[in-house]
Amino acid sequence: MSIEKFQKLVSTVVPLPIENVDTDQIIPARFLKAVERKGFGDNLFRDWRYKKDGTPNADFVLNNARFSGQILVGGKNFGSGSSREHAAWAIYDAGFRVVVSSFFADIFKSNVLNCGLLPVQVSDQFLASIFETVEADPTAKFEVDLENQTITNIAAGVSVKFDINSYKKECLLNGYDDIDFLISLNDEIIAFEKA
Repeated sequence: MSIEKFQKLVSTVVPLPIENVDTDQIIPARFLKAVERKGFGDNLFRDWRYKKDGTPNADFVLNNARFSGQILVGGKNFGSGSSREHAAWAIYDAGFRVVVSSFFADIFKSNVLNCGLLPVQVSDQFLASIFETVEADPTAKFEVDLENQTITNIAAGVSVKFDINSYKKECLLNGYDDIDFLISLNDEIIAFEKA
């Protein structure tokens, strides 16, 4: 399944300043019944977004009209716990293209990259500054530039670099999944076989 190309994104952010958010909080196990990537966004953070009677929890950030955007900013150690791909699918299906934290669980980081989400790992200090900026002004915009591997707090005029695996960077820039990447090398593979 091809993924959407990612090059540069300018967006407001949805702040979730909670540390140690695990994959069961992102998408509870009882919603893992489908094998397609669609429909999981409705249950993203289900147990935080909704009360036991199914009504929206007005105190949760995804139910707060002040916050919107395609960038989800989580606290330190985001995506820990089980290796379920559905957590990445739920975030993507909810409309996010970037997840920012000061630390990601390795398997979660791999899963988000595989579905077209960009994980941006920043320092604890820069993460804190994002939360401060957004609390002061929920309309503040941030720019994520994959080619240059930077995230910029536009309001503050501060930009920092982030790391990404070069192979996964190429896949995101071109909208390739692993199969698409191999197909893109078809001419080179044929030339190698002939040699």
